[in-house]
Amino acid sequence: MLSISPLDPGEKNPLFRQLFDRLREMIESGSLRRGDRLPATRELAGQLGLNRTTVSAAYALLESEGLIAGHVGRGSFVTGRAKSPADGPAPASFSRSRPSELLFPLAEFRQTCAEVIARDDAASILQLGSPSGYAPLRRYLLDQARDEGAARDSDDILITSGCQQAFDLLQRMLAPAAVLVEDPVYLGVRNVFERAGARLIGVPMHDDGIDLDQLAAILANTGNARPRLLCLTPNFQNPTGATMPLASRQALLRITQAAGVTVIENDIYGPLCYEGEPLPSIKQLDETGNTILLRSFSKVAFPGLRVGWVIAPRPLIEKLTEAKQWSDLHTDQLSQAVLLRFAESGRLERHRERMLVAGRARLNAALDACEKYLPAGAKFTRPRGGMNLWIELPEPLDAADLLPRAEREGVTYLPGRYFAVSRPRPNSLRISFAGMTPEEIRSGLATLGRIFSDALNSAHAAHSFSEVAALV
Repeated sequence: MLSISPLDPGEKNPLFRQLFDRLREMIESGSLRRGDRLPATRELAGQLGLNRTTVSAAYALLESEGLIAGHVGRGSFVTGRAKSPADGPAPASFSRSRPSELLFPLAEFRQTCAEVIARDDAASILQLGSPSGYAPLRRYLLDQARDEGAARDSDDILITSGCQQAFDLLQRMLAPAAVLVEDPVYLGVRNVFERAGARLIGVPMHDDGIDLDQLAAILANTGNARPRLLCLTPNFQNPTGATMPLASRQALLRITQAAGVTVIENDIYGPLCYEGEPLPSIKQLDETGNTILLRSFSKVAFPGLRVGWVIAPRPLIEKLTEAKQWSDLHTDQLSQAVLLRFAESGRLERHRERMLVAGRARLNAALDACEKYLPAGAKFTRPRGGMNLWIELPEPLDAADLLPRAEREGVTYLPGRYFAVSRPRPNSLRISFAGMTPEEIRSGLATLGRIFSDALNSAHAAHSFSEVAALV
């Protein structure tokens, strides 16, 4: 039985947070050591007179910090202790937009794989698969999309190797001379259209998505030569973390439909909504049914399995499937069958719920650290979900120039210039927070804050010296 000091319902912190703090202190102090098994949630709830969900929430936070790991059928075990200041700075990679491996439910995944391989039709799953994708998974995803209003009877679905393959197939089939994209934009989107020879027209981004006035102005001024394709990420955009409000989504459809522009909606971050209610997709709002919707398991499950999909009008899906055969004659049915079983068993949704708890803790750590450590004059976005946020440093700081110093101190990030389309952003950078523990996030941003503040002070001192020298 754990010896835990009593929790106080009258305290400002909720009970699950108090329990988290108590257990975290025990791990830090060595009272709970690596490999120790924590009591089952039901057992600890009974001991402390708490609701079981309260204990589950505390355990989820501990797991998000990398302090414990849960194993189905075995329980939760201490995996390490929290980092103390005496340990020195931890390496912090803010440059990779991916989920944390600490959160992968490996025991559940192994069980799912075993269940798929044990099936009577396992041999057929290991055969060459249709270029359209594993048929049961296609049916499952299409039915799910129809239930939520994101697919119509006239739509069909194609399974792809992540969303990047979907972008490549779309540029090949639609062959746009010009494409409207967000500015700043995700590198994969920019690269796939640029390498195809398309001209990219950047639409400036704000905290609430693309600038609709600028979009309307661009379409009005290009006349017959206007682009016919707009690619955007309305939920927790990469790199800024911005989300388009409902009214903006509706206005965007009015603008693009009047101009004859097709929308490609990249919705890979939509399931990672940490605050508030999820918004309807643009595809759901589009009464014409012409919006092309891209989704993926990569951000909410396992990136390495590379399973994404496109939902679009059936004639376009037929063309995309034909194009996919040119380079990818067959698909990997095993990973698709495993993901289908993972979803149908309820394990995917349980994993997503754990991801939301962990993601919320990581996002809050990033926002709190930005507020605390960034120099005066710095600005940063405040996303409600996803994996990224955007920082604009006060001038004259250049994020690319400061990166080597940050790397020498064990911290990485991506400067804003990598995401620019038409507007240089030397003072900006992307922070990807999902792959690290909250403690690593706080430590990394504290290091960056110190580096940026020192550079800003040096720049101000140099400017003041030049002014004095000019008076001599």
